[in-house]
Amino acid sequence: MEATRAAGSIGIPGLYVTEDPGATDSDAQTGNLILRFGLGWAKSHAFFTGQAPVMKYNRGLMMAILYDRIQIAKAVNVQVITLDEAPQAYKDFDKGAAKKFVIDPHRSISKAAYAG
Repeated sequence: MEATRAAGSIGIPGLYVTEDPGATDSDAQTGNLILRFGLGWAKSHAFFTGQAPVMKYNRGLMMAILYDRIQIAKAVNVQVITLDEAPQAYKDFDKGAAKKFVIDPHRSISKAAYAG
């Protein structure tokens, strides 16, 4: 809210706050966020939450992928793994690995399909 201009908008995408019993503080354990709503009110901010409107962009993205304007596997940092590698990939993902893991249990994906 401090960085947002007066009458600006604040979006909270991808935030799923319900409960996290394993969280380190009591607010997160019960699904509560600490926000300075007073500052937001004073600066006339608009707040938005909820799911991203993915279908709004679906056709344009699909066409860009089909016509090779976007190499989606490279853009999202895909790493194709075997089923045996999945447990370690889940651990890496939980630690914040900046990768998207694609499990190929039968090794049927051609390297050309995901090579950047």
